[in-house]
Amino acid sequence: MTLKIPVSVLVVVHTRELEVLLIERAARPGYWQSVTGSLERPDEPLDAAARRELREETGLESPPGGLLRWNLTYTFEIYPQWRHRFAPGATHNVEHVFSLELPGRVPVTLAAEEHTASQWLPWREAAARCFSWSNRDAICMLPEQCRAARRAQTPRASMRPPLR
Repeated sequence: MTLKIPVSVLVVVHTRELEVLLIERAARPGYWQSVTGSLERPDEPLDAAARRELREETGLESPPGGLLRWNLTYTFEIYPQWRHRFAPGATHNVEHVFSLELPGRVPVTLAAEEHTASQWLPWREAAARCFSWSNRDAICMLPEQCRAARRAQTPRASMRPPLR
């Protein structure tokens, strides 16, 4: 078994109306989450890992420039029962948050060995359904992250005075 790297990505997939895609883990019924996964190698770029996990877990492809990196990380303890999957001595994981806005709900193709069901929920319901505190916290930040991203994309009027 290849040992996992204690660095991961979390991708909150959502619609413009802030409906969030959640997927249920096969190994833990009732454990709903966004797309998440570890880097496959230490030098894997974070955005490449996010695109890979998105594709592997949902069958979705991110269009160029579609993934938004939040510049937000969470550090959390790796549950003792899962530490055997990591290098000896690894006790904490660093998770990097991304989001992907889609024009509307789209069907997903789940990796059956990893996930058994998917659902689109309004962001508050999605946050309440998540098992992971970091996933819940990220979803609660989604409205503000979307507003900030839209402001950044809106052309601004020139600051120069009009010509006379």
